[in-house]
Amino acid sequence: MTENSLTESKSRVTHRLPSIPMLVVLQGGISAASLVVEIVAGRMLAPYVGMSLYTWTAVIAVVLAGFSAGHWWGGRIAERPAARALRSTAWAMIGAALFTGGSVILLRWAGALLPHFSDPLSGILALTLLAFFLPSLFAGIPAPVLAQISVSASPDASGRALGAMFAAGAVGAIAGTVLAGFVFISWLGSVGTILAVTLFYALSATLLFRLARRAGGPVTGPTGAAMSALAVLGVGLSALQSPSPCTTESQYFCIRSMDVSADPAHPVWMMVLDHLVHGMTARELPHVMFTDHAALLDELARARHVPGFSAFFIGGGTFSIPRSWAALSPAPRMTVAEIDPVVTDIAARDFWFDPASARVLNMDARRALLIAPDRYDVILGDAFTDIAVPSHLITQEFFQLVQSRLTPGGTYLMNVIDHADRLETLVSLAHTLQTVFPVVEIWTEAKKAGPQERMIFVLAAGDRPTPRDRIETLSPDPILFARLPDGALDRLRQRIPPTLLTDDFAPIDRLMGLRL
Repeated sequence: MTENSLTESKSRVTHRLPSIPMLVVLQGGISAASLVVEIVAGRMLAPYVGMSLYTWTAVIAVVLAGFSAGHWWGGRIAERPAARALRSTAWAMIGAALFTGGSVILLRWAGALLPHFSDPLSGILALTLLAFFLPSLFAGIPAPVLAQISVSASPDASGRALGAMFAAGAVGAIAGTVLAGFVFISWLGSVGTILAVTLFYALSATLLFRLARRAGGPVTGPTGAAMSALAVLGVGLSALQSPSPCTTESQYFCIRSMDVSADPAHPVWMMVLDHLVHGMTARELPHVMFTDHAALLDELARARHVPGFSAFFIGGGTFSIPRSWAALSPAPRMTVAEIDPVVTDIAARDFWFDPASARVLNMDARRALLIAPDRYDVILGDAFTDIAVPSHLITQEFFQLVQSRLTPGGTYLMNVIDHADRLETLVSLAHTLQTVFPVVEIWTEAKKAGPQERMIFVLAAGDRPTPRDRIETLSPDPILFARLPDGALDRLRQRIPPTLLTDDFAPIDRLMGLRL
C-alpha cells in the first residue's frame, strides 16, 4: 500500500469518528449528570442517616472511588478499535442508567438494614456503597474512551483535543453541581432528578450506539436494544412507584408529618426532619411539650422572665413553644428564624401554629441576628440534634453575637444532646459559653443516668442565675429537671479537657462521637 493510500485510509477512518464538538458536548453532559447524582445522593441518604459531615464524607469518597474504578475500566476499553470502544461505552451507559434509577429502590430496601450495624459510620458507608458506587463506576467509563477518540479524530491537534475534553468534564461537573443544588432538587425532588439522569444516560447510550455504527461497528440488534429500553423503563417506573420516605421534600429537608395519636378525634402530630423527630404537639394541649428539651426550654424561659418578655427562636420546627406562648397573657413578642419556609408552612398546616402570632424569618439564624440590631429578653437555640449540629451556631463568635442581641438581664438557652460516658460536647459548649457569659448553668432530668445513656441537657447563659434549682413540667407526663450544682462544671473540666469552639475550629462531629 502506498503512502497516499495509507493517508487516504486514515482520513476515511478519522472522518467516520465523532467530531470534537460532539465529543465535548457528550463528555460535558455525562460529567454533569454524574455530579447531579453525587449531590442528590446526600439528599437521598438524609432520611436514613441524617445530613452530617459523615454523610458527605461517605458520599464524596464512594463517588470518587466509583469514578476511579470507571476511569480505569474505561482506559482499557479505550485501547480497543474506536467502533468497539464506542459500543462498549454505550453499554456502560445502559449500566449507568439501570443502576442510577435502581439506586432509589436499593436505598429504600437497604435502609431497613441500618439497625444491624454496630455504629452509624459503618451504616452510612454501607448504604452509600450499595446505592451509589455502581452508578458512579459506569458513569466514569466514558471519559477516557471519549478522550482517546478525540485524539484519534484530531491527530494534528491532539493536545487541544485533550484540553477540550478535560475542560468539558470540569465545566460539566460545575454545571451539574449548580443545577442539582439550585434547580433540579427544588423542582423535581430527589427521585425526579434521579430519573432525569437515568433518562439522560439512556439517551447517551443511544447516541453512542449510533456513533459506534458510524465508526464501522455492527448495528445494535433489535432484541438487545429493546431489552435495554424495557429494563431502563422498568427500573424508572419501579423507582416512581417505590414509596417515598418524605411527606414533603424541600430544599433543606425530607419532611414527614404524621398523626401519632391513639384517637384521631384528639390528634397529636409529629414532625420528622430527615431521620430525626423534631417535635410533637397536640391540638387540644398547646401548653404541653412532648419532648423533654422543649419542656425545659419553655419552663426555664418563663422562670427567668416576667410575662410579656421578647423572644428570638433559633429554629422553628413544629413551632410548639411559640404556639404555647401565643396563648399567654400578655403574649411574648416573638421572632422565629426558621431557614426552611416549607417547615413553616407545614407547622401552620399540621401543627396549629398561627403565623400571625410571631414574626417568622426564613433565613439562617446567625444572619438574622447579624443584620438586625433588635434586642431580646430570651434567645432560644433549638436547632441542634445529635450528629447534625450547625457548627456556625455553637462558636464563641456566635455566642458573642447572641450576647450583643440580649437585653440587660437577658437569657440565652440552648439544648444539647450528649452521652453520659462522653460529655465532651456538653463540657466544650459550656466552657465556650463561659468565655462570653458570666453565668452558665447546666440543666437536665433529675435522675441517675446509665453509663451510656443518651442525655438531654439545656444550657442557660446570662448575667444572673435562675431563681430556682428545680423545675417540674409536663413532657407530656410529669418530669423533674434540676440544675447541676455549683462546681459541677469545674469538676467535669478536670476530667474532660474542653475544646474552645471558634469559627476557625469547631470539631463538633468529633466531639459528638459516632454513637446514635
